[in-house]
Amino acid sequence: MCNIHDNHDHTHGEGCGHVAIPHGDHVDYLHDGHLHHAHDGHWDDCGHTDCATTEHAIHEAHEHTHGEGCGHVAIPHGDHVDYLHDGHLHHAHEGHWDECRDACA
Repeated sequence: MCNIHDNHDHTHGEGCGHVAIPHGDHVDYLHDGHLHHAHDGHWDDCGHTDCATTEHAIHEAHEHTHGEGCGHVAIPHGDHVDYLHDGHLHHAHEGHWDECRDACA
């Protein structure tokens, strides 16, 4: 299933000017307030609604509270907001922070 990002002429890659984020089996790029990645000759938006579909991956020992003005990039991601922190994405979930490890759908 593809969630194609239409009208995307820019080619992402090393030095393109956008933040690259390892995400499951691919690399997403933060561009225009959302994540997308290369797929079969086009760009897919990362728009799934659950980051932990394969496993519930808790980010252990996370004392920092993310939110407006916390200093980390906030990225809308389906039904929640992920924060880019130490090179990975995570979001608040039931009193703890979950890692966003799953591939985009």
